[in-house]
Amino acid sequence: MANFLPVDEQLDLLQKGAAEIIRVSDLRERLEKSRQTGVPLRVKAGFDPTAPDLHLGHTVLMRKLKHFQDLGHQVIFLVGDFTSLIGDPTGRSVTRKPLTREQIDENARTYTNQVFRILDRDKTEVRFNSEWLDKLGFEGIIRLAAKFTVSQMLERDEFHKRFQEEKPISLHEMLYPLAQGYDSVALKADVELGGTDQKFNLLIGRELQRHYDQPSQIVLMTPIIEGTDGVQKMSKSLNNAIGIHEPPQEMYGKLMSINDELMWRYWTLLTDLRQSEIDKMQADVASGALHPMEAKKMLARTIVAGFHSEAAAKEADENWARLFQQKDVASVAEEKPVALEKIALGDPVYIKRASSDPNLPVRISVARLLVELGINSSRSEAERQIKAGVHINGRISTERDFEVLNRRTHPRIPIRVGKKTAIAIVR
Repeated sequence: MANFLPVDEQLDLLQKGAAEIIRVSDLRERLEKSRQTGVPLRVKAGFDPTAPDLHLGHTVLMRKLKHFQDLGHQVIFLVGDFTSLIGDPTGRSVTRKPLTREQIDENARTYTNQVFRILDRDKTEVRFNSEWLDKLGFEGIIRLAAKFTVSQMLERDEFHKRFQEEKPISLHEMLYPLAQGYDSVALKADVELGGTDQKFNLLIGRELQRHYDQPSQIVLMTPIIEGTDGVQKMSKSLNNAIGIHEPPQEMYGKLMSINDELMWRYWTLLTDLRQSEIDKMQADVASGALHPMEAKKMLARTIVAGFHSEAAAKEADENWARLFQQKDVASVAEEKPVALEKIALGDPVYIKRASSDPNLPVRISVARLLVELGINSSRSEAERQIKAGVHINGRISTERDFEVLNRRTHPRIPIRVGKKTAIAIVR
């Protein structure tokens, strides 16, 4: 029999960063029963191997799974090798192109290797939903589908929107939530974890368990985390993701580029620190007892150490300090410096206040500078990046422009966004 922490202590960790729990009272009740009987909860999270590489956005759910594991509960890492053949319609305005079995198998191997950077391999139950869905057969699928109506399926946001817009909805897409729900039946799940975008599927699981005379699982949803731009959902296609396989220095640099507001979400969603500890740190920053830059450096070290090692995190931290805090401009970039003579000569788009006197200050638009340097491809992209933070002259800034105090010496200004670095020479 396992010994579990008091329920309030467990909930302190489990509720951290949760967007919604259906229902907290049920979760408390099951945790109490688990303590009394010594039987751990069965906690599942499913992952369709639709892409081979994971980024930090994917790990939000895995880390919450780890919190259950750290508390002594049985976690199930479910690989949706069968459901990948259907294609999850969540967030899709068109039917997802199905993957081949060979693509799914290859991606699944990559996923199961990567997940053990977070979960304990020896304590994790890894399952593939083809185990039971392959055996269900056509008769089983018909009996499963008979438990729900078309009108219930059309309540799903994606389907409702596509129906209203007269866009195609393939019949096999409506089978996806049924298949995911049946996973919970097959695994006798006490808790299922998923992102807020998965709510419809998660609730179908609760309903199906009732049909099969099982207690309905508790649903715990985690938020969708923003990428380094602080605006859009983390995604490789949006160029705002931090991959878990990225080198330590790149990972560290990207984490240091985020804005202060996003830093606290990353502390909550991407680390194992309890919420009470994060709240204390945030209070220290607010009171001036802790500099926000130090809090961010601690975050970057914590995350890099988790995916690489303490030594790698320490080296990345020291390199970053030399690069930006000590203004070691010589090693900032190999790119050819970009001379921005037109900025200093009075271009009205770039300059808000200028003079022919080189001793007087000049203000430069950061957005136009990022585009001119080739760091961002458009003004709108640059504006989003500014909100997330840009490294200018060794510090992170979210200001829309910055001031050059003395142009007589042609100052060199290092600019960095993630791993993209350039030097602006003001003449």
